[in-house]
Amino acid sequence: MLSKLQDHLSKNLPFLKDSKLLVAVSGGLDSMVLVHLLQQLNYNISIAHCNFNLRGNESDGDEESITQYAKENSFNFFVTRFDTKSFASDNKLSIQVAARQLRYLWFDELLRENNLDYLLTAHHLDDSIETFLINLTRGTGLDGLKGIPQQNGNIVRPLLPFTRDEILAYAKENNIQWREDSSNASDKYLRNKLRHDVVPLLKELNSGFADSFRQTLEYLQQAQSLVEDASVLIYKQVVSEKENQKHFDIVQLKRLPNYRAYLYQWLSPFGFTAWDDIYALADAQSGKYILSQNFRLLKDRAVLILEPLSQEKDKVFEIAESQHKIDDPISLTFSRTHAINENTTKKTVFVDNQLIKFPLILRKWSDGDYFCPTGMNGQRKKISKFFKDEKFNLSEKENTWLLCSGEDILWVVGHRADDRFKATKTTNIILKIEVL
Repeated sequence: MLSKLQDHLSKNLPFLKDSKLLVAVSGGLDSMVLVHLLQQLNYNISIAHCNFNLRGNESDGDEESITQYAKENSFNFFVTRFDTKSFASDNKLSIQVAARQLRYLWFDELLRENNLDYLLTAHHLDDSIETFLINLTRGTGLDGLKGIPQQNGNIVRPLLPFTRDEILAYAKENNIQWREDSSNASDKYLRNKLRHDVVPLLKELNSGFADSFRQTLEYLQQAQSLVEDASVLIYKQVVSEKENQKHFDIVQLKRLPNYRAYLYQWLSPFGFTAWDDIYALADAQSGKYILSQNFRLLKDRAVLILEPLSQEKDKVFEIAESQHKIDDPISLTFSRTHAINENTTKKTVFVDNQLIKFPLILRKWSDGDYFCPTGMNGQRKKISKFFKDEKFNLSEKENTWLLCSGEDILWVVGHRADDRFKATKTTNIILKIEVL
């Protein structure tokens, strides 16, 4: 196995040889074998262990064993303890998800603080088989059937080509000691049930199952590469990007032989899961939308608009009289002048400095807001009615800012000023406000 790993690393992961590596070590069979192999090949490694405090004395025993192992082998060693149950409860997570979040946040911190290049984990081919089956049972696209990736950013899994049986055989041949995790014996978790019942049956039905599966993964990964290449080419024909939005041309989209497959490829990275609703959105009425945790897909006439969910709906920003410019949440400039430029645009307003109250307030609109638009002889108009008349879509409404003097709106920024505050030829001090 040592020579096979050396060949695999030289061919597929050559950058690891001259890198500083952090190896995640639980104390179990897989991680202890990985450390031993890397040590034999003279890689520059440090090791890190997480005590999740989930198995009482057994967890403490794992920590003590690895600490002793690190000292005996003069490894640079990191260890931490987590109150995993409290973290899971506070964040409404399962224990497994909580443990995963905690360890990877800590690993990332170790990499940054110690100038380490890559995190190595001991995932192997059987782990990839189990992940494939889990995704298959839950329903997934092609991407979910590729198994565990060999590299994901700075996380690398050098043992993926090897089976659990190969790893066990190497451990026995080299008298490697490891700790057994009692939770692995329980069928409480889906992964364990697949590991104990399903995978052994598949291997029994086909003695060459591991090799067949390895080859199947390669085919699926190649197919996924083809899909990704095609989706990039088609993307340019269908999608235009505007600031923080992506606009999908529905006419162009529906000309594709299978536009649903492209939508899945383009939108799955943004956390969407309600695929039937998303596919139906192309034919829905304008204004309908689908939400993921951080994004919204909105139907607006002949386009689908993908954008991040606004985090500023209830935020209020104050602007002092002494300020000449702001850059957050939008860029505005403020300057005093004695003349009005007749060739103004919607991006600029001239107001009577003596009629306004400081600090000015910048906020989003609320139900019941109204103003007196210029050109309407002082008549009041609800902001919601103004948006409707201007044919604003939902996204445009949510991204429009109101500049206010006290409770009164003096400018729907970038669109229409309020008649009550406008500067005239008799105004002594004119405040020019411009959006950049």
